[in-house]
Amino acid sequence: MAMPLTHRSYPKRWTAYDIRALMEASPTQWPRYEAIDGELIVTPAPRLAHQEMLELLRDVLKPYVARHALGRVLGSPADLELEKDTIIQPDLFVVPASLSHAREWADVTTLLLAIEVLSPSSRTRDRAIKRRFLQRVAVPEYWVVDLSRRLVERWRPEDRHAEVLASSLVWHPPGPDEPLTIDLAALFAAVCG
Repeated sequence: MAMPLTHRSYPKRWTAYDIRALMEASPTQWPRYEAIDGELIVTPAPRLAHQEMLELLRDVLKPYVARHALGRVLGSPADLELEKDTIIQPDLFVVPASLSHAREWADVTTLLLAIEVLSPSSRTRDRAIKRRFLQRVAVPEYWVVDLSRRLVERWRPEDRHAEVLASSLVWHPPGPDEPLTIDLAALFAAVCG
C-alpha cells in the first residue's frame, strides 16, 4: 500500500484554502487531503478491514449518541477546520449537539470524539501528528484503533500516554447517566477473524 505523501520540503505553508482547492479538483474525494500545522498530508483509500471496523463502530455509537441527544456521528470525507488553516478528516467523529445547527463543515468547530482506524500508511501520522493536534484543540477523546494489535489507544487532552484497551472500552461523555460499553474483543473478532 502506498505511504501517505507528506510535503515538508514544499516551499509554502499549506492552508485550509489550499486543501479545499485540492479537494474540489478531486471529485471522487480520494485521495484524502489534510493539512496540520501547514503540512500537507495525502492519504490513499483505506483497506476493506479498515472500513468494516468503521461501520461496526458507527453501528455501536449511533444509537447511544441518538438516545442521549449528544449530537451526530459522521465520518470522512469531511472538511473540518477546528483551528485556523488546519483541515482534518478523522475517520469517524461525533459532532456535539450544541452544533446541531451546522449545515456546512465550516460550522463544525469542535468534536466530542474523534476516531482513526490505523492503516499501514497512516500509523505515524494518526499516532503523532493528528493525536497532538486533537489534544491541542481539546477534543475530549481520541481513539486510535489498531487492527493488527487488536487494541484501541484512548487519548484525552491532558494525557501524556495512551490508555490501551483490548477487551472493552467505556465511553462516558458529559450528560448521560450511563456510559456506552463497547465489546472490543467482539469487534476485532468480527473484522479480523
